[in-house]
Amino acid sequence: MDPTILPPDNTTDNSVCTCPDQWSGETCSEENFCKGGLVDNFTFQDTPIGWFAYSDEVCPTGTSGAGKPKASTRCSNKTGSLGLDRPLQLLQCDQTLSNIQLNLTNVADLETLASSTQILTSRPGELTADNITTAAHIVNTLLLSPNATESVRVAAVATVSQLLNASTPDTEENNATLGLTLTLDQLSVNLSTNLNASQSQVVQPNLVVQSAQVPASDTQGVQFTSLTGTSGSFVANRIQLNTNTSAVGVENGFRADALIYVRFPAEAASRRQEPSGVSLGFVLYQNDRFFRSSLYRSRHATVRVLSATVGGRERSVVPQHVEIQFRPTPPNGTSLYDFACAFWDYSKEDWSTVGCSKGNASDGVLRCFCNHTTNFAALWSFREDYKYAEALDWISLVGLSVSVLGLVVTIIYHIKDNFQKKSRQNNKNSKMALLCIYVSLLAFIITFLSGVQNSHRQDVGEVQTQTNAILDSDEHVEPDGGSCTAVVALLHFFLLATFMWNSVYATQLVLLVRTMHRSLPPHWTPLSVAVGWGVPAVVMAITLGATYRVDNPLGYRQEEFCWLAGLDRDKHFDFGKPMFWGFILPVGLILIYNTVLLVLTCVSICRTDPRLASTSQSLGKKFLTSFSLAVILGVSWSLGYLVLVSSEETHFAFSIIFCLFTTTQGLQIFVLFTARKPSFRATVSRSVQYIASVNDMLHMTTYSLQRVWTGGSESESESYRDLRDDCTAGSKTPKVSSPEVQDEDLNIDMGQRRISILLTAPTETQT
Repeated sequence: MDPTILPPDNTTDNSVCTCPDQWSGETCSEENFCKGGLVDNFTFQDTPIGWFAYSDEVCPTGTSGAGKPKASTRCSNKTGSLGLDRPLQLLQCDQTLSNIQLNLTNVADLETLASSTQILTSRPGELTADNITTAAHIVNTLLLSPNATESVRVAAVATVSQLLNASTPDTEENNATLGLTLTLDQLSVNLSTNLNASQSQVVQPNLVVQSAQVPASDTQGVQFTSLTGTSGSFVANRIQLNTNTSAVGVENGFRADALIYVRFPAEAASRRQEPSGVSLGFVLYQNDRFFRSSLYRSRHATVRVLSATVGGRERSVVPQHVEIQFRPTPPNGTSLYDFACAFWDYSKEDWSTVGCSKGNASDGVLRCFCNHTTNFAALWSFREDYKYAEALDWISLVGLSVSVLGLVVTIIYHIKDNFQKKSRQNNKNSKMALLCIYVSLLAFIITFLSGVQNSHRQDVGEVQTQTNAILDSDEHVEPDGGSCTAVVALLHFFLLATFMWNSVYATQLVLLVRTMHRSLPPHWTPLSVAVGWGVPAVVMAITLGATYRVDNPLGYRQEEFCWLAGLDRDKHFDFGKPMFWGFILPVGLILIYNTVLLVLTCVSICRTDPRLASTSQSLGKKFLTSFSLAVILGVSWSLGYLVLVSSEETHFAFSIIFCLFTTTQGLQIFVLFTARKPSFRATVSRSVQYIASVNDMLHMTTYSLQRVWTGGSESESESYRDLRDDCTAGSKTPKVSSPEVQDEDLNIDMGQRRISILLTAPTETQT
């Protein structure tokens, strides 16, 4: 056996057979394909039975069919063994779909025209809307032609299968393809009759047409089943038809992707005449491309459509019950949420749920029940399985907590020390800018700590089965609760405001330092307020208005945690998301601007100028000043861009450094802009001395007491007096207790006993 076509090692999934397209059997060891090779000077690849193979040789450039295969053939077992059919079907490279449509009246060339149409549509991704419309008209004419042979019908069905794979929006050819579905329904009922066979089928990768003639008196129910394989394509050996069954069932060891069961009234079986028969036709579509709905939007889900048509000469062949099952495959990282059992209403040209209901779907199988036959589908929706962000680690919590404390102290001291005394206008502008930086950064940190984790988490539950209503879309998004979006908007605004006020502060610093001016323009104060608070508000409002919708808030924010949306469905960074153009881009521009101003300021600080007393500072003080400016301008946030572009080896290291610098920014500001000031240290020193003096005011004082007994034989009483009163009775100046604890012993006579009593109590020190 050729080692390139060996059967797969793993053929089962939880004891369920899921063979590849080229293999069949319980262990997936039986060949189900025709080996490729050279046939009549054309090279073909391995092809599953029933499918068409196309030559590797293509039409040359400059011809109408440039890039299209020159020949085609079908894999079949007509001779008793698998092999590619001969003679080959050849394409005239100057042939076009428009030319074929004009020549359809030539009955003698129907087979050539059908095969040429099939080859010209063998590259679905290259088809235009006009190509699809023309091909649909050609196929429809071929299938309705009374002169069409089996090979013509098979080629036409293969063409339809290829059209289902087209990637071009099909709004223009919707009428043509929708009419084609009616023709396929008619073909499915009459195919076996035309071939004088009890059963007949045509199986292509995206389309199955199954026909059967069943004696009416022997039929309880008919089941059509498409078994699961490793790919979603249809293969002949995975299509089964049971013409007499009383209940739905799938053979052990297999599972079905799509299934339809048609049950006839049992009480009418005795009244059926032997000569009469039931004609059944089934058409299984890989997707709903030919059934374009204005109600249901299918963007990511693959919705299979399964048609059942019943024909006969008696009313007793009208189905009593129809059950349909679909096993959808949600995209990776998602789970089923809801579905609707619907049929295509040709009068409305849309899906309808009249006469259909839905059943249990706990095992991932969507069960539908209808009281009529037509084109059925389970319109399903999925929702994302979010991995919510874990709680902040200890590094972030500690860093942000000390930043909050540092900023609170800094703001209180800044207001008390700077805004309660008169100063020049330029000083007020600088102090106002610093205060706005402190306030916006503090507001950002508090909002981040209290609300960055999404409190309204979505729990993955069972598939919804309460109501059977047409869904709006295949992707379910929970309507916005409001709180998480509000947190995102506040975080976005406060962080942008922090950076914007950094730029305002840096700008006025450069204006004062480099130009040697002692004051700023009169309009600087209202301008700085408008820029510092207004620009962030405008950016936040534009971002929110352009991307936020109540029914789909995830265009604006993330679900895993409360921050701007930045990743696509595959968790890759998306430059079209608001994370990039609403935050990363403007902050990047601000950081570049701040860095340039920082360099200019540092050059001025480090340059020696005899006119400036500050230039005589030591190198250490100049460095500390420059570092302080770097902290207040938020230059450390530029490390975040290194985190975004770093590789796996350096990503963790940059993340730790970025976290340490940004979470402790408030503490850094406190140390560099508040704790270093002599006035703040003096205030702290006075506060410490005051607290110490309050403690010293509380001291221990010793009292000496004498116990005196009085009374006679019937009653006794006792009293106490301070012995020091005897010593100070004649003195006009009261004795001041010492701040230190003094102990005095007092001997008291009571009968024959002497008692020593020591009492101490706190009292205020008099000064």
